[in-house]
Amino acid sequence: MRIDVWSDIACPWCYLGKHRIEAAAAKLAGRHQLVFHAFELNPGAPRRNDDGLTHRERLAKKFGRAPEQIDQMHERMVGMGREDGIDFHFDRVQGGNTFDAHRLVQLGLERGVQAAVKERMMKAYFSDGESIGDRETLIRLAVEAGLDRNEAADVLATEKYTREVRADETMAQANGISGVPFFVFERRLAVSGAQPVDVLVEAMQQAAAGG
Repeated sequence: MRIDVWSDIACPWCYLGKHRIEAAAAKLAGRHQLVFHAFELNPGAPRRNDDGLTHRERLAKKFGRAPEQIDQMHERMVGMGREDGIDFHFDRVQGGNTFDAHRLVQLGLERGVQAAVKERMMKAYFSDGESIGDRETLIRLAVEAGLDRNEAADVLATEKYTREVRADETMAQANGISGVPFFVFERRLAVSGAQPVDVLVEAMQQAAAGG
C-alpha cells in the first residue's frame, strides 16, 4: 500500500504522526510504501533565530498566550510523545527554517532511506536541540541517517530538490491541505491529523478494500 504523508519537520504533531503511521503499518501484513512530502508551516523562518527569545517565549508571542500556557501545552505533548517513543525536549528547540532539511529528505527518498532521514531531522529538532537551518549541521545529520556526505553537501550547495519540495507544497495547496500531518492512502482516502494508531489502521484497511 502507498501512503503519502505531508508534514513539516518543525511540527510536534507531525513527529507523532510519523511514529503512529509507522506503527499502524507494522500492525498490518503486506508491503507498505511510506512517502513523505514537504510542508512548511513557517516558510519565512530565518535559518537561525536571532531574536533573543526562547522557543517557549517565541510561541507565546506567536499565539498570544502566557508562557505558562505554552508550558502546559508542552507538558501534554511530552506525555504523548513518551507513549509513542518520542523524547521531546522543548527547552532545547532552537527553531529555524526547514526548507533545506526537506531537500535532504527528498534526497533520502531517491536513496531509499527517506524515513531514516526524516526521523533524524525531527529528532535533531525536537530532542537534540540542533540548529535545523545550519547547513553543516544538516550534512552531519544526513550522514548519520545513511546519506553520502559529499552528495548531501552538493544538494545544499546547489538548488537540487528545490523543485521537488515546491511541487509537494503546490500539491498540498491544490488539494486544500492546510494542516499537517496529512495522510493519503492509495491516493484515494485521506486522513488529517496525528490520529491514534487504531484509527490509521482502520483507514488503511478501508483503503485496501477500495473504500
